[in-house]
Amino acid sequence: MIAGLTCISLLRTLLGVVPATLVAIPLYHYSIYEIGLPLIAFFINLLVFGWALGMMITAVILRAGLGAESFAWLAVFAIAPISAIYYPVSVLPGWLQPIAWAMPPAYVFEGMRTVLFKNEFHGELLAQAMALNMLYLTIGLAAFLYSFRVARQRGLLLQIGE
Repeated sequence: MIAGLTCISLLRTLLGVVPATLVAIPLYHYSIYEIGLPLIAFFINLLVFGWALGMMITAVILRAGLGAESFAWLAVFAIAPISAIYYPVSVLPGWLQPIAWAMPPAYVFEGMRTVLFKNEFHGELLAQAMALNMLYLTIGLAAFLYSFRVARQRGLLLQIGE
């Protein structure tokens, strides 16, 4: 189930991103493909973090029911401002910076910024993102499998619907 959902999410991402990037070439005279592999490596790390977060949130929903669905939206909106999406981590208050650095997207977006604006690749940022992703992926998988097993035992899967 997890492998299937992961493959579908990868396919959906590629179907959304690749055409958009190809259209940007003639319309805006800008190609992210010229930047090369570093940008792709950082982008893959974002996908992996999304998978880990998705498994954790699904585990919460399986465990607590559909009432916890609002938690999913809260998690995404709470993580976005401290993930260095909009601005560098250095802009955040000092007490919030360690929280940002505890999440892979901070390393990913800082790394993407250096690739895009300074034309430099910092491998340590990619390595840190990968290490944190492996940690979060392991936690997400364990949480999902545990919640799925409990939901099956209690018959909760039959009560979940759209």
